[in-house]
Amino acid sequence: MLRTGYGNVTSVLLSATWWNYACEEVAGVQRARSKRESRSRFFRNHNPITTTMRKNFTLKLAACAVLACVAAGAEVLADSINYDKIWNAPIVKKLGFTGRLQGDAHHFDGEDKSNDDLAWRRFRVGFKKSVESDVVLHSEMDLNIDGINNWDDFYLRLTDTYVGWNPSSETKFKFGKQSAGFTLDGSTSSKSLIVPERNIVAGNLWFGTEYFTGASVGGVIDVWSYKAGVFSSSGEAEFGHFDAGYFGLFSIGQAVGEDGSWRLDYVYNDPDYSTDHRNFKGRLDVGTADHEHVLAFVYKQMINESLGIWADIATSKGVVDSAFGVDQSDLFGFSIKPFYNFSDKLQLVVEYASVTSLDDERDVKLARYAAKNDAAKVETAHNFLLGFNWYLYDHKLKWHNAVEYNYGDNQSGSGDDYSGYGLTSAFRISW
Repeated sequence: MLRTGYGNVTSVLLSATWWNYACEEVAGVQRARSKRESRSRFFRNHNPITTTMRKNFTLKLAACAVLACVAAGAEVLADSINYDKIWNAPIVKKLGFTGRLQGDAHHFDGEDKSNDDLAWRRFRVGFKKSVESDVVLHSEMDLNIDGINNWDDFYLRLTDTYVGWNPSSETKFKFGKQSAGFTLDGSTSSKSLIVPERNIVAGNLWFGTEYFTGASVGGVIDVWSYKAGVFSSSGEAEFGHFDAGYFGLFSIGQAVGEDGSWRLDYVYNDPDYSTDHRNFKGRLDVGTADHEHVLAFVYKQMINESLGIWADIATSKGVVDSAFGVDQSDLFGFSIKPFYNFSDKLQLVVEYASVTSLDDERDVKLARYAAKNDAAKVETAHNFLLGFNWYLYDHKLKWHNAVEYNYGDNQSGSGDDYSGYGLTSAFRISW
């Protein structure tokens, strides 16, 4: 049972009506099987790809709570769970299984539209295995859990699929398809985020395809860290071709004191829009965003044992290619993300992020779910977020909850402004 200076947190959470309902779903040995079958039928009959969900959002939050209780039910029914035993099961460790399952319940209101849904965000499975002492084999697939009845719908793409060679901590090589991370949230795995979604700085200046074919080298030398890589700009489902162009990524960072660090990221991108290859979403297009240069500064600092702050500043020079109708303006963005750890399980997060077009063009995307209310881009986007996280087993089993406000500004009168609030409850499990 979790206790902090703020009292018995478990009792407070259990006092909520919807939480009691969710916990009842996992209580009782005799009822467990029928309840699991009921939940399974619920998700099969509410495919977010083919069915617009019209139920009250409170019920959707309750459904998300059921997901959390499925993972944490034993903690409610017993004094403790041996999570180490679960995650270190012989079959998992011996075969090197890796993956993640992530689900969201959200409701976002705009001035004219609103959207809400219960959806699986990511489902990935694969393996990561060391060969000898310095060679690593890693491969994962990105899957669509809603298309499980048809392989063509179920399989989306390969993500991490590479051979790693680690002769020392100072020098580590990767060859193959791998994550190309830069900016604060763009360089953070979705397994390790402290908010439900990457912020709008990453959403606009990072390359959201994330996984690209190439070669990289990185490591840590004393207090310094570095990474350099060259990648295909292709966003293909398997391995990319270099006739879609290429980009280079260079990063250097330094540890500051015991609990701080800074990092500078630079990207040069030379995409070829005449590519004959389709990206993993099926479009004849490259996988990178339309930026020729991106420069980002990332800062992290723990002020004391409980209080920390993360931030980044990024700017880009847009690609202009009139032959293919590409005319991306230059962008500037920044974010600041202070957080407070009440304990090793409970965390409060506040975030502000903003991105603006330096040419006063409507080239800036709103946050993920706000953009579903208004798909049009804006000149400047602002996002304010207040989040609460419950880490049941560190980042391997956690529950994000956040309320946010999004504002899209078109000062030159190029279009309507956007203003709206949103709620997200997100369940994350990884192994």
